[in-house]
Amino acid sequence: MIEFRARRITAGRARRTRASRSQCCPAPARFRVAAGRALAALAVLVFAACSPAGEAGAPASSGVTVVWGGGLFDGTGDDVVPNPGIVMAEGRFGAVDAVAASEAVAAGATVVEVGEGEVILPGLLDLHAHFHLDLLGEGRVDETTVYPALFLANGVTSTFPNGEASPQKMRALQERLRSGEQVGARLLRSGPYFGTARVGWDPDFTTEDIHRQVDALVEEGVAGLKAKTITAPHLEALIERAHHHGLSVTGHLGSGFRGLVNPRDAIHMGIDRIEHFMGGDAMPAERSAYDSFEEMTPDMPEFERIVQLYLDAGVNYDATMSAYGYSGGRDPDIFEPFADEMSYLTPYARELIEERLAAEPRRVSEQFERIYNVKQQLVKRFYDMGGGHLITMGTDHPSTGEFFSPFSVHRELALFVKSGIPEAAVLRFATINAATALRLEDDLGTIEAGKIADLVILEGDPLEDIRNTRNVRMVFKGGVAYDPVELLESSKGRIGPRGPEDLPDFAAVEVPPPGGE
Repeated sequence: MIEFRARRITAGRARRTRASRSQCCPAPARFRVAAGRALAALAVLVFAACSPAGEAGAPASSGVTVVWGGGLFDGTGDDVVPNPGIVMAEGRFGAVDAVAASEAVAAGATVVEVGEGEVILPGLLDLHAHFHLDLLGEGRVDETTVYPALFLANGVTSTFPNGEASPQKMRALQERLRSGEQVGARLLRSGPYFGTARVGWDPDFTTEDIHRQVDALVEEGVAGLKAKTITAPHLEALIERAHHHGLSVTGHLGSGFRGLVNPRDAIHMGIDRIEHFMGGDAMPAERSAYDSFEEMTPDMPEFERIVQLYLDAGVNYDATMSAYGYSGGRDPDIFEPFADEMSYLTPYARELIEERLAAEPRRVSEQFERIYNVKQQLVKRFYDMGGGHLITMGTDHPSTGEFFSPFSVHRELALFVKSGIPEAAVLRFATINAATALRLEDDLGTIEAGKIADLVILEGDPLEDIRNTRNVRMVFKGGVAYDPVELLESSKGRIGPRGPEDLPDFAAVEVPPPGGE
């Protein structure tokens, strides 16, 4: 079983310092090639076996695999280079080296041939990977039946749900993925929201209540925590206890309007990542964040000041660029159909949704359309000011049945590029930047010796056309190969209720906070 190397916070905002490896996870053993023998056997040592945030996914292959040929974007640079040969064993990359790969093949390794024009890149990480569905208009529930397989089929090898609507279901899913009972992308759990976005949230929770809830989630193996519409005392308690356990905190915050925390103030508290709104003086407390955001411009001094604060504090920004387009005008450059996403609905669910769409024509949110357009300019300016290493990729699409989150990664990547950001930088948003934001950069995010063997083989070069990320030929998660066509075909007709008897399972229910409080 593969594990992540544990990280702990030593002091202050330690996400922005290098933490030492846990004593339970020694540095991974490397492949060693016996010198002086033309056909020397590759000595494969067992890699460290500790689990990434309690999630290992399918069991790792016990043999040695070599990925030959094609181009390689390893996540460390800006270019696609000829692939020298990638050696994988025990779920990790053993070497990215022509000599080691040749020796492994000579010793009988399994060989995966990558064709001319095909490109290998690290497995993608979606840091706002909502599993949420609201097919009935009665509140959100998490889809755990086929979403994990659909994420994997789209090249997403790790997901962070960024606030769970159905924590019990997500915990059960994590156990199924961990045991290999279910196939899918690695689940790096977030647990439920901290803040009024959580059903059943009590505004009178004490600091001790927050600490107790965080402790319970740590026991469950969450990888990070999410605040949404939270007040300052609760956020301070959340950050304090999360950092005690070595976990990061991200937040969907506001302007300060009605007592909610402005991202600027959250950064001073020590928050690690911000979702959606950058905050600052351009978002005054007298009005909502949405109302201010749609009027922001990249040349505002207030905007440049908040960006500089992110840069100085090393806080990650999860832009969720495309999220507003679903409710806006649906830019044809980004929302052009490339998959029949509704084919993954059960026939009964599809009938319900098509009836609803026919009876109630979609209303375009003019505000969200303006935010969609403004955000492209603001994120590009954030990048130009030197924030490229802090931007992460998160899709943030709670589905109502027309589009599904696992396909959203391709729209999000394409929109970054449309905004003027180079393709190589955009791919790093979804790989090494995302891994670093969750403090998992020692294990994920690049194709380098010692890291967990997550990679994607694409038909086409994403540096020439970012839309080539849609063309997934093969995915490896933890050294195990998956055929995206098989994953997609096996998922069709399975999302949503199968009939009237299933409707109660797709209506939101009140969830008690962790720890039974």
